[in-house]
Amino acid sequence: MNTTTPARTALDLARRYPVGKAVAAIDALARATDLKLADVEMLAERYRGSRGIRNARIALDLVDPGAESPRETWLRLLLIRAGFPRPQTQIPVYDEYGQLVAVIDMGWAGIKVGVDYEGDHHRTDRRTFNKDIKRAEALTELGWTDVRVTVEDTEGGIIWRVSAAWQRRT
Repeated sequence: MNTTTPARTALDLARRYPVGKAVAAIDALARATDLKLADVEMLAERYRGSRGIRNARIALDLVDPGAESPRETWLRLLLIRAGFPRPQTQIPVYDEYGQLVAVIDMGWAGIKVGVDYEGDHHRTDRRTFNKDIKRAEALTELGWTDVRVTVEDTEGGIIWRVSAAWQRRT
């Protein structure tokens, strides 16, 4: 059975898929393996001029193994396309005693603006729902604005809410 290395798989995905889909797939691959983007970039250099390499370079520049789901990748790319600085992913937030309060999906720690993608289990699982309420209260107490996004939100609505949070912080 023929197989490819994670780097070769990432390059093939980046060359053949539309950018957003490629980034989501490579984010997941990077999170699940020991993929090093430097290896993929070296491989891309070796195939310079090949079909899809320009697309691959764009996609590889956007990869972030911190994304924990394709929807988190989608959300991060939406924010970047909207002109926000590239968000940090999986931001740990600690209280004054050094206890971990939350890990925010993405955001900007310097201005304490976070963005979380809430999958359906945040609504349907009672324990998760109750934990989320306490988490939101703790983040507010620590001075964070956390924009929570669901599948029901429109792109324009998300951008507007994140912009409003930014304006309050800058």
